[in-house]
Amino acid sequence: MPTKQELDIWRKAGKASSEVKKYAKTLIKKGASIVDIADKIEKEIYKYGKPSFPVNIAINEKAAHYAPLYNDKTILADDIVKVDFGVSIDGYPTDTAFTIDLSGKNASMMRATEKALQEAIKLATPGRKVCEIGRKVHETITQQGFSPIRNLSGHEIQRYTLHAGLSIPNYDNGNETILEENMIIAIEPFSTTGTGIVKDGKESGDYSLIEKKPVRDANARKILEFIEKEYSTLPFAGRWIYNKFGLRGMNSLRLLCEHGIVKNYNELIEISKKPVIQFENTVLVKDKPEILTE
Repeated sequence: MPTKQELDIWRKAGKASSEVKKYAKTLIKKGASIVDIADKIEKEIYKYGKPSFPVNIAINEKAAHYAPLYNDKTILADDIVKVDFGVSIDGYPTDTAFTIDLSGKNASMMRATEKALQEAIKLATPGRKVCEIGRKVHETITQQGFSPIRNLSGHEIQRYTLHAGLSIPNYDNGNETILEENMIIAIEPFSTTGTGIVKDGKESGDYSLIEKKPVRDANARKILEFIEKEYSTLPFAGRWIYNKFGLRGMNSLRLLCEHGIVKNYNELIEISKKPVIQFENTVLVKDKPEILTE
């Protein structure tokens, strides 16, 4: 479990995330380029630390894992816009997300998802079974006539590891693993008017280092060394590699993916292509749970 000094750093990262969130919400306007929005949010994050992962901006039926590409200015904010980001200080990451409904047509689903998050956070206490949190998310969302997304979940967070093994479900999956005091977890309900299952879409600009292996290409070795130094095992954006190394860097990144050293994540799309709403906070497990990113 984290020490007091480590928790102090996490609290600092959480407070920074809260400030960045206020700023990020001012950027979500109909017709705004999502790559420009991501660039601005990431620039703001660097005032406090580093991004825990690339800013993800998912529109409508896209649920998650879409980091804007370096060469794509065509995707614009419209209807339902989900923004997912975090601040990492000295390798201690946070994870938070919000949704802006530019269409104004989804107020009920917005309220249901926010309430699910609030009710789930109340259960982030020592000795709690994680399936109980999932049951509460499911009950809260379905009572309002919507579906939680069952194959997306929250997660435990550790230093340099955003997804640290323990999953926090959005339905009662029967997992009786017990939460322990001072665990750091992200709780993130997703709701939809659709089926409640996501599938892989096209590749996005999200990458992470998954296994260090020898690679012959000199340029690829240079990119790998940069990734290890700058991001360690935390996710990073192809856009960041392009900004530093240009097309040569992107070619090397593709080579690292081919060798199974780096993974390129696909966007996740609701299977019936219905709109998705998400809210998320990083929480410290206590008898009175502490929301770090509120």
